[in-house]
Amino acid sequence: MVRPRIRRTTWPRPALVLTDTPDPACLDCRGEGGHNRDYDTGEYAGTEWEPCHCWDETRRWTLLPLPRTPQWPRTHSDPWGDEPPF
Repeated sequence: MVRPRIRRTTWPRPALVLTDTPDPACLDCRGEGGHNRDYDTGEYAGTEWEPCHCWDETRRWTLLPLPRTPQWPRTHSDPWGDEPPF
């Protein structure tokens, strides 16, 4: 069953995508979409992600590509500076 939602993504380019969501009634992941794999040593705790069977994270469709924002903010120089107007 597909539970669609609209999401904004930034990779590989900004776009609005229609994507699937995890099942909120899933008993395995409780609607989170997967589990963190914890190792016995605790050294890499929470770094490995295993997706749940109730969600396909590759199921997405691009609805609208968005324009890219400039890398550096444009600076607007004030012609008057910090001087008072009188």
